[in-house]
Amino acid sequence: MTALALARSWRPKTFSQLVGQDHVVKALTHALDQGRLHHAWLFTGTRGVGKTTIARIMAKALNCTGEDGQGRMTSEPCGKCPACLEIDAGRFVDYIEMDAASNRGVDDIAALLEKAAYAPSNARYKVYMIDEVHMLTNHAFNAMLKTLEEPPEHVKFILATTDPQKIPVTILSRCLQFNLKQMPVPLIVEHLEKVLAAEKVDYETNALRVLAKAAQGSMRDALSLTDQAIAYAAGKVSEEAVRGMLGTLDDAYLIRILDSLIAKDGATLLAIANEMGERSMSFSLALADLSSLIQKIAAAQIVPESVLEDWPEAAEIHRLAGALSKEEAQLFYQISITSRPDLSLAPDEQTGFAMTLLRMLAFRPGGVTPSKPAPAGGHSVPPVASAPRAAGPANQTAAPARSTPASSAPAPAASAPPASAPVASSADRPDWHALMRQLPVKGLVQQLAFQTELQEWNDSAAGVRASVVTPMPQLASEASVARLADALTAHFGKPVKLVIEKGEVEGKTVAKVDAQIHQEKRQNAEQMIAQDPFIQQLEKEFGAKVVGGSVKPL
Repeated sequence: MTALALARSWRPKTFSQLVGQDHVVKALTHALDQGRLHHAWLFTGTRGVGKTTIARIMAKALNCTGEDGQGRMTSEPCGKCPACLEIDAGRFVDYIEMDAASNRGVDDIAALLEKAAYAPSNARYKVYMIDEVHMLTNHAFNAMLKTLEEPPEHVKFILATTDPQKIPVTILSRCLQFNLKQMPVPLIVEHLEKVLAAEKVDYETNALRVLAKAAQGSMRDALSLTDQAIAYAAGKVSEEAVRGMLGTLDDAYLIRILDSLIAKDGATLLAIANEMGERSMSFSLALADLSSLIQKIAAAQIVPESVLEDWPEAAEIHRLAGALSKEEAQLFYQISITSRPDLSLAPDEQTGFAMTLLRMLAFRPGGVTPSKPAPAGGHSVPPVASAPRAAGPANQTAAPARSTPASSAPAPAASAPPASAPVASSADRPDWHALMRQLPVKGLVQQLAFQTELQEWNDSAAGVRASVVTPMPQLASEASVARLADALTAHFGKPVKLVIEKGEVEGKTVAKVDAQIHQEKRQNAEQMIAQDPFIQQLEKEFGAKVVGGSVKPL
């Protein structure tokens, strides 16, 4: 004899057995106990949360006669009378389940409503359950409006859908609507423990957690996956077997990835991606699991009590929360969730996953340090914001002087300052504006350089001490200040100690000058557009207007 699937054999038969929908059960049981029944109910929610199950329990509650056959309508159906037994078996003639996905036309609804006029053959109420009701056509919805508003006294309608947005408001206004919740992971785990204990199947709690997460809020999916895990494991349902069945990532891999990011170890990151590829793991699920772990770490940094001590990874979450800065956790989370859609665009998923890890390393503050300074001379290219950067200290950051070998410094810098950085005073105070444009720095360091103004310049034989002020202290992370100091050291051929303070600039930074130039270009472009004869003709003949701010200089 073929065994019945867990999702079917463990389908709740009473309201007391229903899991996770207490708000719906409370309303329906009170209505049944007080005899205040509506004629139509609409149950909405994702797949596998109990819509059809509640409809069947309602049908039994409305038609239950008790073991002695003299019972009345009740919120606790006996499960032993002919009505209860036949509804559970799916052969009760006055309980009709219709699938609107395959019976969606106006003719199907007309036939159903025609039969609704007849009294039930052997029940108090004739109950019509229309599943996936949003699949009905507009004509079908219109055909049932009047009957749904004022049905015969012996008819009750139960509608169910996973997409209530597609149901006309005229239908919604004629029903009592109940939104069924998705099942939280702890609740699914608790129910699976009861099921497996009753089925006498050994299990590991962590394996049930993995199954519950994979079910994504659906109890039916959780039971179906558990059926599959029992067959796959051929014995004890272990975490290793479940992860192997689902192709999900072990937490040990995730922790190794974060440890490698903290250690700035790109080689290990690529080795982990290759190892996952050899085991045919799902890289999309890996990114989902990684973002979930990073979210827990970020929550632990802000609200330490959010980490439950019964979590297997609780100790690692606390450790990583201390090893990562809040900004880094936010950055890694953002990259992990935004990279999932890009996996389908990569040559293969493994390549896309490896690039995601390298992107985290590259954009981590101080994550990538060039072995040699970029060649001096020429104008630097404005930075492109490819991913969020982590914010640095807010008040003051000092970079220690670093000695750069002569072989790594550009040849012109070792002899004398270049012509583009003229001396502004007898104290050899440099033209800071020109110097910041000339330095071979990119990205976040260049942004920092463009947002600074020189306050104090102390040039001695031992080295240089430069004090600057910036209105954007969030750019002044320790790594960015150190790299800017290294560039200055290479430029002047002697150690430079750079002190950056928060404050408003009095003169014009490079960023201010660039913004002013761009503003002037935009104003000139707008003036040219306004004076263009063709534009003036359009404005005169058709009443056209140039949208403000839409003109951009080439």
